Amino acid sequence: MEIMKIPDKVPQIVVEPPGPVASKIVKEDREYLSPLTKVSPVAIKRGHGAIIEDVDGNYMVDFTTGIGVTNLGHTHPAVVKAVQEQAARFFHFAGTDYYYEMQVELAKKLTYITPGNYEKKVYLSNSGTESVEAAIKMAKYNTNRHRFISFIGAFHGRTMGSLALCASKDIQKRHFFPFMPGVNHFPFPDTYRTPPGINAKDVGGYVIDMIKDAFDSYLPADDVGAIFVEPIQGEGGYRVPPSDFYTSLKRLTEENGILFVADEVQSGFGRTGKMFAIEHFNVVPDIIAMAKGMGSGLPIGAIVYRKDLDFGPGTHSSTYAGNPVAAASSLATIDVIEKENLLEEGTRKGDYTRKRLMEIMGECDFLGDVRGLGFMLVADFVKSKEKKDYNPEFRDMVIEKAYKKGLILLSCGKSGIRIIPPLNIPMEHLDAGIDVFEKAIKEAQKEI
Repeated sequence: MEIMKIPDKVPQIVVEPPGPVASKIVKEDREYLSPLTKVSPVAIKRGHGAIIEDVDGNYMVDFTTGIGVTNLGHTHPAVVKAVQEQAARFFHFAGTDYYYEMQVELAKKLTYITPGNYEKKVYLSNSGTESVEAAIKMAKYNTNRHRFISFIGAFHGRTMGSLALCASKDIQKRHFFPFMPGVNHFPFPDTYRTPPGINAKDVGGYVIDMIKDAFDSYLPADDVGAIFVEPIQGEGGYRVPPSDFYTSLKRLTEENGILFVADEVQSGFGRTGKMFAIEHFNVVPDIIAMAKGMGSGLPIGAIVYRKDLDFGPGTHSSTYAGNPVAAASSLATIDVIEKENLLEEGTRKGDYTRKRLMEIMGECDFLGDVRGLGFMLVADFVKSKEKKDYNPEFRDMVIEKAYKKGLILLSCGKSGIRIIPPLNIPMEHLDAGIDVFEKAIKEAQKEI
């Protein structure tokens, strides 16, 4: 495999982006593809590690990892080798009806790396939203209950079941009513923007009490099949709850025969310094949904669940789920995380990045908060640090200025920017990206 050569100094801008080739691609994309909310007009030619080369010859630092997908960076040699070798053997063999070892090996590995000492089984899917849909059906199938709890700010996917659980952005749900019925949303325990009169330490208990009050009034607990939660909210702003929140929530589910479903689609596979973010809270879910970082860019997802919750034969299926090439990519991805000690490396680099971001926050009037776990970080911009009011305009200015300088960033929540480089990003590339981020913030601040 020929590895992309990276210049000694990055980023390297030779044509102000978007250059002529990128501009043509962007124009034709808008003409022929369904409209999406794309952040910056970056058109990639190739990539390696944390660096991409765009179609006009610019070398840029990638702090987005495809929304937590390429946690090992672009084109990790071990993953590429595994994909090439499997592709040379066979692309597809309907694991719904027949057998191949790659599926079994991946399922065994997933039961080993997920938290919990109970007997587990695996359902393989093609994406995060499919994983969540499978968890919804599993909860209905096993409990014969058809109401669910999710949280304000949640994002669980865009198919009609998972969409019903979402409460992140109005554009995602506008025009699609009615959704799957029976979902009740409660506030997520936000330790930065707490409800009036509630401090950060008590906000978890405040939310638990709201759920209990609902059980006593309008939401019978024995009608609720499952509670769905992102251990760290993704699209909701990388919000981290108080350390005791999930312990209390799990106790509440156990007391009422409700399944606890952890959506680890964005937070899984080493992003937070643990293989799965829920491990930070010493809670074992009944079902864990996963995707994104699971396959380093190939479409694959899964749920790992208590064996006693298993579907009956033929109850749920998917033609491409557990595709052998994607499964090979996933096994190689997990192997690299373990062999290269990327949980520890991601934690170390996440701590370093947080320290640098905190220093920047001290000099910026509009950077209100830096939060997250491990290498899942957000810089949250405000109009006033005292009022903590959202400042999406300033956030967007920073993303635009950083992009022009060769740093690719992605928004998060109402006014945040995700900082999610590859777990194995070289320190010189990490520093180069943070330096551009700081320059973009300072330039934007001068223009306000």
